[in-house]
Amino acid sequence: MNEYIIIFRHEDGAKVASPEQMQQWMQQTMQWINGIAAQNKFADGKGLLFDEARVVRSDRSVSEGAFGNTNETIGGFIVVRAESIEEATGFAKECPVLQGEGNSVEVRRIAR
Repeated sequence: MNEYIIIFRHEDGAKVASPEQMQQWMQQTMQWINGIAAQNKFADGKGLLFDEARVVRSDRSVSEGAFGNTNETIGGFIVVRAESIEEATGFAKECPVLQGEGNSVEVRRIAR
């Protein structure tokens, strides 16, 4: 069985949801993760904070913020165990992040 990372991409990290909306999304995300864990397919996961981030470029220049010249943000990730990319993509299709317009979820196999 392989491990796959599911990366949560938000189109515009500058948009701030209300505290109530954030709480609702977090509850939905925890229910989604718990469903994967109930199948013994959840391996790990983390949310990412936006308050401290830097980008280091190939010329060794450093800029503040994690997002460079784009509005897209990475809000977090989970790692799942799956028999195939199709199974991992099936988990991703149910991710609550996809409720946000323009948001996406990337699925990639982790190298061993």
